Amino acid sequence: MQKKSRRQNASVGTMPLIVLDRRSKLPLHKQIYEGLRAAIVNRAMDPGQKVPSSRDLAAELRISRIPVLNAYAQLLVEGYLEARTGSGTFVSAELPDAITFAAVRQTPNAHPILSGTRRVADRARALPKREPLPWLHGWGAFGLHQPALEQFPHSLWASLVARHCRNPSIARMHHIDPLGSERFREAVCNYLRTSRGVRCDARQIMIVSGSQQALDITARVLLNAGDAVWVEEPGYNLARNAFLSAGCRWVHVPVDAAGMDVAAGIRMNRNARAAHVTPSHQFPLGVTMSASRRMQLLQWAHKHGAWIIEDDYDSEYRHEGMPIASLQGMDPHARVIYVGTFSKVLFPSLRMGYIVIPHDLIGAFAAVRLAMDIFPAYLHQEALTDFIVEGHFARHIRKMRTLYRERRNALIECMQKTIHPTLEISGSETGMHLVAFLPNGYNDRDLAMQAAQAGLWLWPLSPCYNNSPARHGFILGYGSTSVQAVPRAVEKIRILLEANKPQPRVKQSRTAIV
Repeated sequence: MQKKSRRQNASVGTMPLIVLDRRSKLPLHKQIYEGLRAAIVNRAMDPGQKVPSSRDLAAELRISRIPVLNAYAQLLVEGYLEARTGSGTFVSAELPDAITFAAVRQTPNAHPILSGTRRVADRARALPKREPLPWLHGWGAFGLHQPALEQFPHSLWASLVARHCRNPSIARMHHIDPLGSERFREAVCNYLRTSRGVRCDARQIMIVSGSQQALDITARVLLNAGDAVWVEEPGYNLARNAFLSAGCRWVHVPVDAAGMDVAAGIRMNRNARAAHVTPSHQFPLGVTMSASRRMQLLQWAHKHGAWIIEDDYDSEYRHEGMPIASLQGMDPHARVIYVGTFSKVLFPSLRMGYIVIPHDLIGAFAAVRLAMDIFPAYLHQEALTDFIVEGHFARHIRKMRTLYRERRNALIECMQKTIHPTLEISGSETGMHLVAFLPNGYNDRDLAMQAAQAGLWLWPLSPCYNNSPARHGFILGYGSTSVQAVPRAVEKIRILLEANKPQPRVKQSRTAIV
């Protein structure tokens, strides 16, 4: 009931589309009646929705009120509208569905008949179809890419947004810059130079709606259809899809304990145009690219005129060892495009990320951005700038780093006590997830489907591989899983594994035939 009320309130005062033909022999009141009736039976206007006053509709149609009053009177008599004393006129809440659906069937073009060839572009056809997989949408224990939203300073954030709503800068609201707000880019630049060792100035920063748009823009600027791109194996499928959408060919370069195997990539395709890497916290395995591999990758890019796209998606949270500087900061030849996001640090629906662009490519990136969506939205840039420069951002990261370390430690300890040695754990030093490999015989996708019914959101590892053999396991996010909730959730995993334990193979003896 509450949901229906919100939907009605959203459309209060909306003018229905009524087209008047003054040359028609049909009187104006009849045309208005037909237009309103069609809007009601086609569900363009919902039951219970308030209709405009006769005065407002007459002003909108630029006619006198008399035809509008006559049309409303007829609709009231027939039961399509109802008057509420002191409130106005509304679409009847008691309109029978049978009448509505019968009228819809009689309305011309209510259900278009598809005909002829309906082609879509090859690049759209090549992309995998979106599946309603439960681990992509469920919220709770072990959900991937889920920060501890209950710890976010919502009241503070609301006050910062309200500050710029109440006192907006007219100049900034009107200013169109495909790179984003200059004030915000300065704040991002200072943060990256200090915390990630990125070598940049504010002119090189482009604000985007998350890392996915950053990859899409980068692919449009740097790559042509048919170009080969190194991607990590296993890797992040949405990143791969950005290059697939650009018509590129994937080169699946294996990842081991030291990160992407650069020597293997050179053997597979030394002339690839770009390499996409997650060196600080490889997705999904969680390993950190070694210093020697980083140097190999930079040397390959310099020698072959290739580009490196560094996706630094959650490097703020390092739980063991010293912080790892960015690959971009090691690059003496400006071959690295650095991509980052605020989705993991703050909240995903903020849709705010950034690209650090080499100086000579700024014009090309800006031109592509203008063709795509012109420039990023204004309001959240301003609020996030204040969040950073006033020190709230740094405090929030420190707080969350401690919290995620506690949740990670609780998860590892509980898994070792409850399930060990069944599971092999990897990639827990950084970020908000770790990987638990399954022994042979288990199917991680089938187990993830079963787990969703028990309120566990286990992201299977095997779909991250494009080549066989794929390892099976779970990518376990612990950002949104409290320490108190961990034991019960891990026990559910143990029960799930026990119930699906692979049956040992029975060796068949050979019988001699005499």
